[in-house]
Amino acid sequence: MRLETLLWAAIGVLLSIAASFVEVFVPTAPWDWLQEGVRVVSLGTRYQVAALLLVACLGGGTAAALSQIAYLLLGLAGLPIFEGGGGWQYIQEPSFGYLLGFVPAGWLCGRWAFLGPPKVEQLAIGCAIGLVVLHGVGLVYAMALRANEFEAIATTYSQAALPGQLVAACAAATIASVFRHLVFY
Repeated sequence: MRLETLLWAAIGVLLSIAASFVEVFVPTAPWDWLQEGVRVVSLGTRYQVAALLLVACLGGGTAAALSQIAYLLLGLAGLPIFEGGGGWQYIQEPSFGYLLGFVPAGWLCGRWAFLGPPKVEQLAIGCAIGLVVLHGVGLVYAMALRANEFEAIATTYSQAALPGQLVAACAAATIASVFRHLVFY
């Protein structure tokens, strides 16, 4: 395994941990600023998905997957880095399936991101693929774990979070495109 892959994996796990504590906010529309002032509105998600997708677009699929495996292991070992804490009992949480989905989502996004030149469109498609996989794994896990609560879980963890995650994915693709053009890779 290449050293740069391990470096990106280390960056990825650190970004994931930090991002799991920071909520995504956006300012209100500029035309509302005169009447209401500048306010920020929560998008109902954290920067964790953006961190995953950014590392996938910059470091590749292997680095992204390794970073998320390390993140999962640290959380399951008891570090309170998941939204609801940490420890082995977290496997019974409906949101754990989404965390499991980070591994294949990061790998596929990263693989797609390096199939061609680092155009923002290419990276955005990779991020979209990552989001579809992440939510797919999360929903399948929720259905297997708590079929009777599936609709509520899907509403809480997919429907409510997806718009904010799409904004974060667009930001990740744009930042990755600029960065990859600046460093010529």
